[in-house]
Amino acid sequence: MNLADKRCQADVVSLSPVEAKRLAQEVPGWSLGDQAIEREFKFKDFRQAMDFVNKVAGTAEEQSHHPDIFISYNKVWLTLSTHKVGGLSQNDFILAAKIDRAVDEHP
Repeated sequence: MNLADKRCQADVVSLSPVEAKRLAQEVPGWSLGDQAIEREFKFKDFRQAMDFVNKVAGTAEEQSHHPDIFISYNKVWLTLSTHKVGGLSQNDFILAAKIDRAVDEHP
């Protein structure tokens, strides 16, 4: 099953570096760090950036998994990690895939 088709779960475990690296291959636009994945998105203007942030917020609420969001005019940086496990869980990659799908469907 594609990551974007899965749902974030309440009970999660921390991923090993090998597992995180494998899942990172399924969300190629994201940078893999030790404890988080990150991605920068660029838009035409502030309005488009904010529309995107609102879309991400809706998806995050629906999944009960929330990214750190940083906005600078037409750029948005997202950082995903699972605070509950102090690092990465499958939920981070699921939400990243859902965000990527939303961007692909409605650029």
